[in-house]
Amino acid sequence: MKSIQIITDGSCIGNPGPGGWACILRYNGHKKEMSGSEGHTTNNRMELTAAIQALAALKQPCKVEIVTDSEYLKNGVSKWMAGWKRNGWMTKEKKPVLNRDLWEQLDTLTQTHETVWQWTKGHADHEDNNRCDELAQAAARSVRDKAR
Repeated sequence: MKSIQIITDGSCIGNPGPGGWACILRYNGHKKEMSGSEGHTTNNRMELTAAIQALAALKQPCKVEIVTDSEYLKNGVSKWMAGWKRNGWMTKEKKPVLNRDLWEQLDTLTQTHETVWQWTKGHADHEDNNRCDELAQAAARSVRDKAR
């Protein structure tokens, strides 16, 4: 089974507002950058979309380390999602889980791969995280500028 490292980030100009996502996939010395945008979204949706797009790009089951600066994404996958699913996608407070559509996509994709989630401090010294931040912000600016 291939071992892949994925680094992700999401960005939003305003929240909600124009948003961008980005990811870097690293495998065996190779690096692939991906990014995209949405005209009206939230930062959390872009964080989730970055992970979804990265995992969807994998063509076969892999061992995947996913590095994110989003505690929402990391905790959602590793701590909260199992309970949400048990409770019919409701929170402990009996409220519907926000971004359920994206969480369900992420749930499906993570079942294909062996995933380990790592958190890194954003805007710090993680070179790939900083690059993802640049790409996500550029994607958000691009969609904002097209709308003007």
